Amino acid sequence: MREFLSALRSGFGFLSTIPVGISMEGIEKLMKHVYLFPVIGAALGIVLGITGYILSIVFPQAVIPVAIIIAIYFLTGFNHIDGLADFGDGIAAHGTREKKIEAMRDTAVGTGGLVFCMIALIGVFESLSSISKVMLPAALIVAETGSKQSMVTVAAFGNKLHEGFGSMTVKNTRLSDFAIGMVFTGAVSYFFLGVFGIEAFIVSQLAALLVLNTANHHYGGVSGDVIGASNEVGRLAALLFIGGFAWMQL
Repeated sequence: MREFLSALRSGFGFLSTIPVGISMEGIEKLMKHVYLFPVIGAALGIVLGITGYILSIVFPQAVIPVAIIIAIYFLTGFNHIDGLADFGDGIAAHGTREKKIEAMRDTAVGTGGLVFCMIALIGVFESLSSISKVMLPAALIVAETGSKQSMVTVAAFGNKLHEGFGSMTVKNTRLSDFAIGMVFTGAVSYFFLGVFGIEAFIVSQLAALLVLNTANHHYGGVSGDVIGASNEVGRLAALLFIGGFAWMQL
């Protein structure tokens, strides 16, 4: 039980900005319980859902999406969107896989990374603008839970590219972690949005598999940046699906 609680605490330190304290020992324990990623995602989603509801009461409609995006990155940090930026830089680079991997690992943000991040942020903004205030909290919970399961999906079926936190996640993610995460995320999605939530969850996982397929094509494997990118893409896909559904109901 002590190891489980330590892994859970480290998960919040690893996947959010919550100051719970984090150590290499804690990360190693977390990697033995990767199925906790969507559990942590659900908790973060609940915080974001409550925050989104409050923001929807306090601010006018035009301001709400921007305020929620700020809240998302204030709570979850910039590590994953930085991974999306690096992922985009590598895809945009010309030449061999080695050159693409080098571009992805470069600390400077290039045009490809900038464009990928802009598309993601605009997509989240537009989807949040289309979701009603009543559905908004549930949408944020489903999207955040699904985004963390997207990371598990990529890690479960990916091959490690090089050493680092990404390779640790890939190495330690078992099919059982994937299965437990899928069941948990499916249950959360159904609880908050019914069958429609399940559909949004499936879309987020298909988006994760698209990230994985793209990474295999361009890099030949998965790194921490790719896993981080899957978090952003998974959230975006779920919110776009929910926002599109909400728009069709108007």
